[in-house]
Amino acid sequence: MKISPWPELYVPGMSQALPALKMKSTYGEKIFPSDPINPIRMYVCGITPYDSTHLGHAATYITFDLIHRYILATGGTVSFVENITDIDEPLLERASRDNTDWQSLALDQVQLFESDMSALHIMPPKYFVPATQVMDEVAQAIETMEKNGFVYKVDQDIYFDISSYLDELPISVDEALRIFSERGGDPQRSGKRHPLDPVLWLANKNGEPGWESPYGFGRPGWHIECCVISLKYLRGPQYLGGTILDSAEKFLIDIQGGGTDLIFPHHFMSAAQAHAMTGRTFAKAYIHSGMIGLDGEKMSKSKGNLLFVSQLISDGEDPMAIRLALLLDKYSQDRMWTELKLEVAKELLQRIRLNLSKMEVAPAAPLIASLGEALSRDLDTPAAIVAIQAWCEESEASPSVDEAGQVSRALDSLLGLAL
Repeated sequence: MKISPWPELYVPGMSQALPALKMKSTYGEKIFPSDPINPIRMYVCGITPYDSTHLGHAATYITFDLIHRYILATGGTVSFVENITDIDEPLLERASRDNTDWQSLALDQVQLFESDMSALHIMPPKYFVPATQVMDEVAQAIETMEKNGFVYKVDQDIYFDISSYLDELPISVDEALRIFSERGGDPQRSGKRHPLDPVLWLANKNGEPGWESPYGFGRPGWHIECCVISLKYLRGPQYLGGTILDSAEKFLIDIQGGGTDLIFPHHFMSAAQAHAMTGRTFAKAYIHSGMIGLDGEKMSKSKGNLLFVSQLISDGEDPMAIRLALLLDKYSQDRMWTELKLEVAKELLQRIRLNLSKMEVAPAAPLIASLGEALSRDLDTPAAIVAIQAWCEESEASPSVDEAGQVSRALDSLLGLAL
């Protein structure tokens, strides 16, 4: 399946200096990604295209859009890669349930996702890569890990030996076993060296899609797909063979991102496999967006309460109001979506637009400075919203300058609010 990123967006430049971005990493080092010389290498885990973009997806991709925008606003550059997990159990299960071709289903859902991302004014990645495009590279990566002693076979399936990395588990082993079982792992399988060992290559079964490889006809496991795509597109294909161009480097990429549901097992396993290939720490910082609930309940496929972006837009909701509503709370916190939250965002959006339509408003520079201070502190969007509300109040009480255009450009550049 050939996929290209959605269209580029125009992002206004910033003439006002802003402080460096300081992000709180889930684990690992803090990152200060405002280097105008070396691009920030950012990898964000994409969708499994068996269903439409829900609000949890939207919150995650808005988070990394804010990081992308802020780095650009401070004079840096971003090499941004996002994957599509277009071969996995949920996709195959829905295709079978609906009696439809799995590739057609994936393509339809990817196109809908891209439409949602464009509507939400999210900047596209440089590379938007389906897992099905890197099968040869996956085989090469497994061969490299096999040479390094991390690969073994159970029946016809190929597994990764995680034992060397268990001391780095971000949670207890018991908790890891529970989550691993819930999220695609097979801790009970007989013949594995350790219950947490993840699969690298699954032998073909039940007529599922498959690819030829040195390990037989089959398909890759989940974690190796992201590991391979990130290394190939952010570092170069030679890294899959274990070749390191800079012997002094400590980290392979700068930012690994996604929702908190990916902390374990996905990001942990991907990082271990990248290290097993290269001997280097995978990411300098791990940034995770919190989960979105709906009206007091966890939002999930199993509960049947997923709220889709496309449905909200189809119902007449302004995509900028949806985006603003998701900025009302801190990105890293689990939070609830309610009709009241959307109404608050719609009222604020109307107020901002009304003020931007005036000939005179409050000065732009103090607002831009406040936005920079808030966003540079680990994307403190609630503080940014407070600053915008204060600017509205001043614009309504004592407008003094013809600077609405500067404010509009800053809101677009920094917050992605295209008004």
